[in-house]
This record gives sequence, C-alpha cells and structure tokens, in this order.
Amino acid sequence: MGMTDVLIVGAGPTGLVLACDLARRGAVVRLVDRSPAPPRTSRAKGPNPRSLEILDDLGVAEKVLAAGSAPPPMLKYRDRLPVAEADPWAGSTPSPDAPYDRGWLIAQWRLEAILRDRLAGYGVRVELGREVLGLTQHTNEDKGEGEGPHVDVTFAEGPAGRARYVAGCDGAHSSVRKLLGIGFEGTTDEDQVMVCGDVELADGALDRTRWHQWFDEDGAVMLCPIPGTRTGWWFQAGPERDGRGRPLAPTADGFRRLLAHHTALPGGALTRAELLSTYRVNVRMADRFRAGRVFLAGDAAHVHAIAGGLGMNTGIQDAFNLGWKLSLVLAGHADATLLDTYEEERLPVAAHTLDLTSERLRATLEAIRRPGGGLDAAITPDSTGLGVGYRWSSLDAPRAGAPTAAPHAGYGAPGAPVGGDRAPDAPCADAATGARTRLHRIFAGPRTTVLGFGPGSTAVLREVADAYGGAGVRTCRVYAAHEDRAGAEPGAVVDDAGHAAAAYGTGASGGTGTGTVVVVRPDHHVGASAPADDARSVREYLRRLHGTGRSTDQSSDRSPGMVDAAR
Repeated sequence: MGMTDVLIVGAGPTGLVLACDLARRGAVVRLVDRSPAPPRTSRAKGPNPRSLEILDDLGVAEKVLAAGSAPPPMLKYRDRLPVAEADPWAGSTPSPDAPYDRGWLIAQWRLEAILRDRLAGYGVRVELGREVLGLTQHTNEDKGEGEGPHVDVTFAEGPAGRARYVAGCDGAHSSVRKLLGIGFEGTTDEDQVMVCGDVELADGALDRTRWHQWFDEDGAVMLCPIPGTRTGWWFQAGPERDGRGRPLAPTADGFRRLLAHHTALPGGALTRAELLSTYRVNVRMADRFRAGRVFLAGDAAHVHAIAGGLGMNTGIQDAFNLGWKLSLVLAGHADATLLDTYEEERLPVAAHTLDLTSERLRATLEAIRRPGGGLDAAITPDSTGLGVGYRWSSLDAPRAGAPTAAPHAGYGAPGAPVGGDRAPDAPCADAATGARTRLHRIFAGPRTTVLGFGPGSTAVLREVADAYGGAGVRTCRVYAAHEDRAGAEPGAVVDDAGHAAAAYGTGASGGTGTGTVVVVRPDHHVGASAPADDARSVREYLRRLHGTGRSTDQSSDRSPGMVDAAR
C-alpha cells in the first residue's frame, strides 16, 4: 500500500482548493468523493473578493471571471409590481490594495470543473464513488512498516488507503467528522426554510440584467440569472405549506404555483426545474478542527446562515490556510507544531462568520417586511472577506527573546498591516523591464515572500536569499520612484505611484529611515514586519516556517519538486 502525503475527502470547492495548493507544492495528494459523478450543485453563487485573490494565486481567476458575471442590480417587487432597485456594489471600485471589489456569480459546478482541470494539470484526478467508512490513526511505527505516523483509511469498496494526513472537506454531513466523534454544536431552524433549484424560463420572460426579488407578506420568490446560460435562473422561494403550516418538498409544479402567485409571470413560463433542494437555516460549528493527523475544513467544520454568501468562501479560505502549513511540515522545513495554528487561526474566524451571517439574516428578514427591502441588506463590507486576519495568532506574535518592538509593532504609518493582517496588493513595475505587475502577482505561487523597502533592506534580503533561495522563500526589493535602481536584483519592482509604500506604511516617499522588511506568508498574510536593521526578527520568523535554510535542504525536503504558479 503506497503512502499518500494528504488524503482529502470531499471534492467540493474546499477540497479542490486544498488539493491544488498541495499538489503544486509537490505533495502526493489523493482527492476522493463519495458521489459517483461530479455533483451538479448550485448552492453557492460564487467567490467573494478574498476568494478571488486565492483563485488568482492558484492561476484560475481569469477562467472564473470569464465563466461568470458581476452580480447584477437587485429589482424588488411587492404585490407583483416593481417598487425599488438597489445595487449594493454601485459605490465600490477596485483599489490599489484590493483589485477585486465585488464577488462574482458563477455556478458552483462550473467553478468546481475549473478547479478539477487545474488539478489534473498536476496529474491528480478526483476518485469518485469512494466513500470513507473508517479512519485508524497510528501515532508511531507500530503497524507502519517503518513508515512513521500515519492514518489508515478504509473505503466502502476497494483497497484501503494510507496517508500521513487526512483532510475532511466532505460537507455538513461529514463522514470524517462523525468518525472522529467531533461534536457539531448549534441549531437547525425548522421554520426558516427555503426551496431552491435551477430553472429555465421562457426566452425573454424576464430581464437578465437584474436579480429579481418578490417579497410579499405571505412569501417570496427570487430569481437570479445564471451566467453562461441563455435561459437559466437560480430560483429561491419560501416553500408552499400544507394545511398545518408544514413546508412542502420542492417540485417543478410547486415552483410554477409560487411563480404565478408572487410574480406577473404565468406558471407556464417556468419550463424546467432541476437540482431541487430544501434549505434550512443551520448554524453549527465543530468544537475542534483537528484530531491528531486529521483536519476538518469548510462545511465539515462550520455551516452558516446563507445571508452574505460566506459558506463556500470560508471553506476556500480554510483550505488556503491549511495547505501551505501541511506542505512545510511534510517537506521537513517546519516543526509539526505549525499545524496547531490552523485551528487557532480558523476556528475564531468561523465563529465570527456564524455570528455575522446570523446577524445579516436577521437584518434581511427585517428588511423584507417593508416594501423595497431585499437581499442587499445582507451585503456589507464584511462579506468581501478582505478584512479577515489573525492578529491573535501565536504564529504572528513576537517570539520569546525577540526585541519588544518586534514584528507586531507595525512600523511606519498608523494603519500599516501588522502580523496576521491580510497583506495588501499594490500595482508596481518590474525594475528591469518596466512591465506592469502587482504585489499579489509576486506573492503568487507556493512560497513565502520577503519584501524590502528602503536602501537599508538590501543586506537583509541578500542574507535571506543566500539562506533560503532554493527553499521556498523569494525576496523582492521594492524601490521608491526616486531611488537609484542600478544593480537591482532580478524580480525587484518599482513602486512608481507610491501605492506599496502607502499600503505597508513604510514611509518610503523621501524618508531617510533604515527601511522596512515585511515577511508575507504563503497565504498573503503578514507574518512579520521589522525595521531593516532588525534582521534577527526576520531570521527568527523564517526559521519557524522554513527551518535554518539551505542546510536542511538535503534530507526529506521535497521542495525542489515544487511547481510554481508560473504565468
């Protein structure tokens, strides 16, 4: 039985993002799913701005944008007549530090297909019809034939599997979570019910440039155009109910009755309905995201109210947090304690998201009681995901023995990102060629990035490059427009408009300070920020993630096989 590095259970967006991230880092990955065929689901309407940044890092954002569309304005009705229009995104525009200013509509099955294609490029294919029935963890080499700690996985059919780690990304009814005996505390509101499906409407029945929302005192119907289709729509509605007030299961005829009751369209305008489902408001969270060598991510770890569309997005972001940590431990660079920071960082985010989505649902239910209220009540700056950070994380706190003014101080201007914050983007130019690029493009691919601002940073960058150049760390000198760039190292950039200096608070516009060095984790979060004369803080941080450098490269390290996200 061959040993897999990571066996991922569940091939939805969370599992696919984790598999892509690990595979490009050279890890040996298996991705299994109990479904006999790729599921055609339309639960999630698409990635939010933070997830788009992650998809960009994985090299698929352009395909996702091309296959989807921007969310349209919302047209709201009462008693069949239009009463208000709202565009929650009207006031937002891309900014230098955040190129994606709104989420993107794309059918979930289409997003999954794009990620499966990307994964296939690394030689990994989803193994369908593989249901996990058992997990046995071996903490030593008792039955491992010298293979070290691992997990034996048994399936309903076919041979067992063996992996160093397992990730349960298998949804709200997660088999992995149940096998681990991890609690899934929370509530299911049997009264807050919605029926959903993908429907076809007669050609020209409704304006496809709007998200139509009928909210009446006795129910609601919402129709959002599905990008990439000519007559396809997402249908959501309050359910029909029986004589005792209990919700009825969704049917095509039921959808037609709801359409005729709430809208000015005849029921017959709905020509086809598929992927019918009933959605109940579930607010639940696993009490831990890890048991030994097994991790939970996405809906297996947390389910939220639908408001704000944060379910799939939180899962994608779980995966992006876990992937690089697993790969550094597997490669022998980082100590296994790095894996403790996954739950430490992501569990509080999930808890906050549960509170946030529940509050947005409450606000939306309140809003739709009045004519003109609608789903725009759920869209807030929080729903972009761009504000999520990990300032509480032990990974980003000053280490014992580090200077008291160490990485957390956030040198430079007030508001400069500190350890744990999302690392801002900024447009810049390649110092050698003048070609336009941006910081997130430099961060892309499976590495830690060390940015140097100001002349004083050069020595630290050279030391980092000498120690870690071949071991998953890249350095990038960021020149201010007025600086002499003679002898600039390959990969250096010019902050010609000053956006990088502004975003990182380095005060590089004519300042005479020593300069600043910023370590950016592989998941685009600031790990450390220090004055350029404090090389010790930078060294200590990198040692936690990458060991001592080139001297560790010779043993179990698989980093030479790392596949960069070359574009």
